[in-house]
Amino acid sequence: MTRRRPQKSGRLDGLSTALLQGAPRGKDDDVANERVWPRLEPWSTGLRGRCPRCGEGKLFSSFLTIAERCDVCGLDYSFADPADGPAFFVMCFTCVPAILVAVWIQVAYEPPLWVHVVVSVPIMVLFCVPPLRPLKGWLVASQYYHKAGEGRIVTGDYEA
Repeated sequence: MTRRRPQKSGRLDGLSTALLQGAPRGKDDDVANERVWPRLEPWSTGLRGRCPRCGEGKLFSSFLTIAERCDVCGLDYSFADPADGPAFFVMCFTCVPAILVAVWIQVAYEPPLWVHVVVSVPIMVLFCVPPLRPLKGWLVASQYYHKAGEGRIVTGDYEA
């Protein structure tokens, strides 16, 4: 008679998917060795601020601070390095249009400075700060999904 291994709690227990071979893992991440994790899309986990491996745990410990590890599956987030990526995307897609609108208002209507302080500054803050967290989560989840790592120089004989 064979003994059955007890199932762990969580909604991902019934899924039958391939183990993410070579995905970033923590040093003492023994839960990952016992469990098969689905390959979750970065946009579905990252934009919600969830763990890129299990999709349940929190990715952030505060507004823009990445947690040390997932509280559900134990994934070590030390592989995550979004750097300035979220700020770059926000500057390109929200700051530049917002500045262009502010310049257009200035050229077309020549309002006093207080109008820009009351109107333009809050609009810039409202359009620039909220997208930072989802974009950072998406970049971290993409790093996990694509197994991104630090570049290394290949030494020795290498044939392309």
